[in-house]
Amino acid sequence: MENQRHSASNPSDLLARVRAFIAKADAEQGSDEGFNRLALDLFAFQFEGVPIYRKLCEKRGIGPSSITHWSQIPALPTSAFKEFAVSSLPENERLRVFCSSGTTGQVTSRHYHNDASLSLYEASLLPWFERNFTNDSPAWPVGGVDFIFLTPSPNLVPRSSLVHMFEAVRQKLGGADSFYAGKLEKDDSWSLEFDHMGSGLRRCISNARPVALLGTAFSFVHWLDYLSANKIQLRLPAGSRIMETGGYKGRSRVVAKTELRRLLKKYTAVPDSQIVTEYGMCELSSQAYDGVAGQPRASVGIFQFPPWVQTQIISPETGAVSAAGETGLLRIFDPANMYSVMALQTEDLAASRGDGFELLGRAESAEPRGCSLLAAI
Repeated sequence: MENQRHSASNPSDLLARVRAFIAKADAEQGSDEGFNRLALDLFAFQFEGVPIYRKLCEKRGIGPSSITHWSQIPALPTSAFKEFAVSSLPENERLRVFCSSGTTGQVTSRHYHNDASLSLYEASLLPWFERNFTNDSPAWPVGGVDFIFLTPSPNLVPRSSLVHMFEAVRQKLGGADSFYAGKLEKDDSWSLEFDHMGSGLRRCISNARPVALLGTAFSFVHWLDYLSANKIQLRLPAGSRIMETGGYKGRSRVVAKTELRRLLKKYTAVPDSQIVTEYGMCELSSQAYDGVAGQPRASVGIFQFPPWVQTQIISPETGAVSAAGETGLLRIFDPANMYSVMALQTEDLAASRGDGFELLGRAESAEPRGCSLLAAI
């Protein structure tokens, strides 16, 4: 019975189970037996369907019949997405690929998708975005919110998972005046159409209509530098909100999160309680946020994934789970990653903080003991 329970499931049935689990998840569900059963069946499916992952598991002597709990599922280093096709999809079904951002010449990660996996990705991202960003705000107008995205449009950067996320948000929640304020330069870098962005913001201010600004940290820095150089200070309508995400990677000067929020408040009049930071990556299908927009925070910079995702903080020295509050590497178990690998070992340093985690930087060369097996595959 144990081997049968953890045998690879029919893909259609498994997809339906993942979608149902996400749809019904509540604050307690992430740790119950339902998550365990689903995670073990996903592991069996991915063990069978993702060759590079199976090789890693076999080198560790772990298979679907040898484990009984989700925490025993081997985690694949995110660096594997740079070197291998981490996908159970046949090549002719890989209709889309998301690539990680990086500096020029850097090898990027690749996460392959088909229509089913993109639909699952959106089923995961939208409810958690709404809970943490829109949050049924009574100040937001009927008919959709005006979103201004500080990125190029999807047709210009079809391999950006972030921009795909923004487009999913726009299609479901965006008002008619939502738009992308970014453009693509000849060297493929992103820049902003400052005049276009300014006219859109002036329209929202004139109509007293709340606006949502979403973009990367480096794009916000470019915009804030423009506002400073031109001595422009805005007062966005009450209820306006901001979401920033990602690092800098040499694309702008580096600004600490606390300073970035201070500058955003200074130049937009959007209070800190209405500014949230998102944590995500192209290798994942779910995102974490550091608070709920419009609600006071007990602590700043504490992230939470949705209840259908589990995380661990792993000691690089021992490979064991770190004690509460100790620094380690963030490990993520995301069931929405059905067609690649659910269990991912990141290179992000973190520490557990209550029900969430605090990000503490990057450990570019650090891997928990055992992950180095990837080099031998």
